[in-house]
Amino acid sequence: MSQQRPSRVDSDSMEYDKDPDLPSNEVTQGAERAPHRAMFRAMGYDDEDLASPMVGIANPAADITPCNVHLEDVADAAYEGIDDAEGMPIEFGTITISDAISMGTEGMKASLISREVIADSVELVAFGERMDGLVTIGGCDKNMPGMMMAAIRTDLPSVFLYGGSIMPGEHEGREITVQNVFEGVGAVASGDMTEEELDEMERHACPGAGSCGGMFTANTMASISEALGFAPLGSASPPAEDQSRYVEAERAGELAVEAVEAGRKPSEFLTEDSFENAITLQVAIGGSTNAVLHLLAMAAEAGIDLEIEEFDEISRRTPKIANLQPGGTRVMKDLHELGGVPVVLRRLLNADLIHGDAMTVTGRTIAEEIDHLEDQGRLPPEEEVEADWLYTVDEPKQEEGAIKILKGNLAPRGGVLKVTGDDKFHHEGPARVFESEEDAMRYVQEGHIESGDTLVIRNEGPRGGPGMREMLGVTAAVVGQGHEEDVALLTDGRFSGATRGPMIGHVAPEAYVGGPIAALEDGDQVTVDIPDRTLAVDLSEEEIDRRLEERDAPDPPYTAGILAKYVRDFGSAANGAVTNPGAKEQ
Repeated sequence: MSQQRPSRVDSDSMEYDKDPDLPSNEVTQGAERAPHRAMFRAMGYDDEDLASPMVGIANPAADITPCNVHLEDVADAAYEGIDDAEGMPIEFGTITISDAISMGTEGMKASLISREVIADSVELVAFGERMDGLVTIGGCDKNMPGMMMAAIRTDLPSVFLYGGSIMPGEHEGREITVQNVFEGVGAVASGDMTEEELDEMERHACPGAGSCGGMFTANTMASISEALGFAPLGSASPPAEDQSRYVEAERAGELAVEAVEAGRKPSEFLTEDSFENAITLQVAIGGSTNAVLHLLAMAAEAGIDLEIEEFDEISRRTPKIANLQPGGTRVMKDLHELGGVPVVLRRLLNADLIHGDAMTVTGRTIAEEIDHLEDQGRLPPEEEVEADWLYTVDEPKQEEGAIKILKGNLAPRGGVLKVTGDDKFHHEGPARVFESEEDAMRYVQEGHIESGDTLVIRNEGPRGGPGMREMLGVTAAVVGQGHEEDVALLTDGRFSGATRGPMIGHVAPEAYVGGPIAALEDGDQVTVDIPDRTLAVDLSEEEIDRRLEERDAPDPPYTAGILAKYVRDFGSAANGAVTNPGAKEQ
């Protein structure tokens, strides 16, 4: 486990030459800690290890999703990096939930809850075992924010490490992802695709390990980790099964030891500017709506005042410059081949759209990191970056960013929309109200959907679900049946990062707590207007109040077990649906 290196042990006193302020001294220093050291020795650690900074590797490896199935190997590479840098690597596990496999089932309610459990569990291990630093690894969607939230809470020197994305599959001579399969379900229901073709697509969409390949939630949050400063620039884009992924893992381990020795904590580089940079990147690349929820939660954990309205303000001044799935055609491996996320950050920096002086975990600013990559030859010169799907700020794909925050008498605290089509979209149509995702999916699959409909799915919010189920099954079925442009959908739940079309999620307040969405009835005329940022129903305030007063308060959806706990504990989506009491207060 240990390697030859200069001794950090005083052989006369058997004291370990470590920074006296490191938390691990509490379990490695002094005669009274002999029993503790005995436990470490049982696992193969020696004097040199015990004289080194203790760096935890939080690893959600699991066989329940391709996003995480390879993370044991990624963690091994990080372990080597820590060991080579004269740190003491300690790997421990935590959970994950496969969003794609739980999608469309009751089990999807566990997804957002898993973000909280991951954050809690990593915080507990780091606190309980007196660790000095962390490498936190993420694969599936909620791993990323959960791991970064844990690092923020512990405020230990920490590096975030992404497991990498899956390569695209191939079907009939074209690249496909799991998004195509979900939309294929709708196409089969409408008769536009045969079950045999869907079966063939299913067998080729996901060819190996890694997170979903488009700019869905996992790749969005991995990209954002760079903009926040939690991960070194260039580390998000290498594919899961590419050797460069393991090079990045080793670097993450080495950097974690360096961060510990420099005392470089999240609280020292996470600022309002960091979060503004993250939002700017999100809207410029057409990132997932889930990032709104997660960034709000992470800012709350960090004690940084971030309001949901700021996403819209930044989106209004930031053009969309990447044509990535689901709104476009390209996937993460295509961005990697151009130079990765730093290519986009450089264009935003050169246009004065991000704060170049924001610090990162490397000890360099964002601007210095870009220069550093250029000097190393790891980032091609701007003039050599040529792709018809990656636009410039001066000639963007769309004049505004992809994320819109809509408000009105249906969403006083906001609803979130990602534009994947016409950013001038205006829709007025009758509400078709459903009390659950299952009811809505049945309606769509049975062919009842009509042009002009406004589908409303409620009781799927943070507390009403609980857990804000993602509804890619429904949204993909709507799109798959050819209604991407003429049917709107709104919900107090969430959407997958692969969702496209005029779909408004995170409607707040949610139905369960008496939000206006609970007052809607079939036939009410609903307006969705992107330019005006409007989500409203043609009802007076008095009528909405009357309906809410006459409504029977819903019973808790669960009364026992972990889901009942989160019915009680989740906060509003407008604040990130946090559960940490301290973060709620902030």
